[in-house]
Amino acid sequence: MALSSGSSTSREAREKITIQNVSRSYESTQALADVSFSVAEGEFCCVVGPSGCGKTTLLRAIAGLDEPDGGSILVGGDPVTGPGLDRGMVFQEYALFPWRTVRGNIRFGLDRPACDCPDCEARVRELIDLVGLDGFEDAYPKELSGGMKQRVGIARALAPDPEILLMDEPFGSVDARTRDRLHAELLDIWTQTGQTVVFVTHDIDEAVTLADRVVVMDTDPGTVQSTFSIGLEHPRERTSREFVDYVAQIRDELGSPANNSV
Repeated sequence: MALSSGSSTSREAREKITIQNVSRSYESTQALADVSFSVAEGEFCCVVGPSGCGKTTLLRAIAGLDEPDGGSILVGGDPVTGPGLDRGMVFQEYALFPWRTVRGNIRFGLDRPACDCPDCEARVRELIDLVGLDGFEDAYPKELSGGMKQRVGIARALAPDPEILLMDEPFGSVDARTRDRLHAELLDIWTQTGQTVVFVTHDIDEAVTLADRVVVMDTDPGTVQSTFSIGLEHPRERTSREFVDYVAQIRDELGSPANNSV
């Protein structure tokens, strides 16, 4: 089958995130060099590439947690100048407060800055239901499995109802069965909320499972090598010929060995 590669010019949805010639250096190391691509409103975009290609640096720049040396990042046409409630971030290492319960960690997403929602407790309850943590409202992080902790992190990021969800290898530390379950749950959440998602991963299989489009990055320094539009309906069958072909072509683009991660 013919797989689509390169920048998509046929998307009718308006751009939600526009990354223009972004560069970032740390002392003598250039993490990003002239990175440009866009993400459409409501799109699920995965960014893949080897360690050191600047994936996390790029995600932090979109979040407003890191400032590029050059270029610009626009969200909804406006330049990113710092963190904002329009962008929620989910970290790889959970980043939960050990002294707060599940309810308290989720509520933190509403407490900072001041909460404007008419009924915060109702919003927390809605999110607990959404991520499947009924019955664990009063549990502390030490009492939760890795997958449950990450669900709390997702719920906290969703609390202020951001337009964009940024996810930095969020399932990298959970087992394969839990990861599969979290993939399904995340896709359900995305379908329900209609949010724009930028998901960083080193796992090609994971990217093809989730994404509308995969942005492939190279390293030394970090640049965009190519993009692939994934023309498969969800849920996706990983043993199908089409799925395997997408994984193989992205792997070939990266020059990685015959496995599903880089």
